[in-house]
Amino acid sequence: MPQHPAFNVLTASCPSRTSLARIANKWTAMVVSALDGGRLRFSDLRSAVDGISGKVLTETLRELERDGLVSRTAYAEVPPRVEYELTPLGRTLRTPLQALNRWAEEHIEQVLAARDVYDARD
Repeated sequence: MPQHPAFNVLTASCPSRTSLARIANKWTAMVVSALDGGRLRFSDLRSAVDGISGKVLTETLRELERDGLVSRTAYAEVPPRVEYELTPLGRTLRTPLQALNRWAEEHIEQVLAARDVYDARD
């Protein structure tokens, strides 16, 4: 059985850094969270992720598809229909991203207060 190197995101040359950077990206987290409810068309996904541009959504979906986190299904219809959904690998992000979303919502008041204190020091 081949031995894999020990991956460590703190090592500059570790390829796991690219995965961490992708997952830590705000748009990635929001797109994955939006797809948590199931398959969505591009327009529905864009509506679900308030503030994302079509260009950024397209780029994010391509990156997620490349990393095996999202699948894209195109239907030969008029007009064309394309749907996106989380792959089994993408679904493994549900729990950690739900925890991060919950943390952000539960602690935003404390974060905003800390910012105010910090900004008032100047």
